[in-house]
Amino acid sequence: MKILVTGVKGQLGYDLVNELTGRGHEPVGVDIEEMDVTDPSSVHSVIHKIHPDMVAHCAAWTAVDAAEMEENRERVHQVNGLGTEYIAKACKEMGCPMMYISTDYVFDGQGAEPWKPDCKDYRPLNVYGQTKLEGELAVSRNLDEFFIVRIAWVFGKNGKNFIKTMLDIGKTHDRLTVVNDQIGTPTYTFDLARLLADMLETDRYGYYHATNEGGYISWYDFAKEIFSQAAQMGHEEYSPERLTLVPVTTAQYGISKAARPFNSRLDRGKLKENGFTPLPDWRDALRRYLQEIL
Repeated sequence: MKILVTGVKGQLGYDLVNELTGRGHEPVGVDIEEMDVTDPSSVHSVIHKIHPDMVAHCAAWTAVDAAEMEENRERVHQVNGLGTEYIAKACKEMGCPMMYISTDYVFDGQGAEPWKPDCKDYRPLNVYGQTKLEGELAVSRNLDEFFIVRIAWVFGKNGKNFIKTMLDIGKTHDRLTVVNDQIGTPTYTFDLARLLADMLETDRYGYYHATNEGGYISWYDFAKEIFSQAAQMGHEEYSPERLTLVPVTTAQYGISKAARPFNSRLDRGKLKENGFTPLPDWRDALRRYLQEIL
């Protein structure tokens, strides 16, 4: 199967292309150099030239705080909203299904109940969430055969993520403050790529939520486990004797430009209901990831 994967230089696109290649598929990875998603003529010509059986749209503007800056807002809208619509329309012309990677940020992040995949109570808190919702609506408006997969707290080998940030800061500081009132579950792109490939090999279309298993945690809980595992692997600079972690509320932390959801709990039950294998426990995913990068 020939599958066009956008955002091949990103954390998820990179892993998805590798996973599909290992399964004997023919992934065609593109980034902005090969296909500018904000240019409808570029999107049209590339997709028509490649003539894929499926498009997996992983590319996005993901810098949440930068998206709030006035000078960036139009660009974010072009990438996440209009760009996704251009791809969906090209898929419609070609008659090929599409997978769109979305986010829990399409919801308002209130309450404590996990968000259901088919929930349509959209109330994004920030520009990033609003533009990702625009992408979702563009896909569902233009296509009948699509996967919309919402993920959260993503980490992978390519690009920046929370784990890399914590490890970098932990080397130079002996005291870190981390928020403890935003709750969710991490997602390892290596594991997610396997699930997405499983999905692409079926026609079980619809809305899904996909994060690693292992329960819901705070960013503080995540940071504590990152440093604990790193120290157990022999990196003593992250030991509790040298590094102190202090839990704080989002209000106390007070740095972010963009409003963040407190409730990023995603209900993953629909995966099992449709015969898909859930992702491994996030602690196991973290261990494997740290072994890769440390």
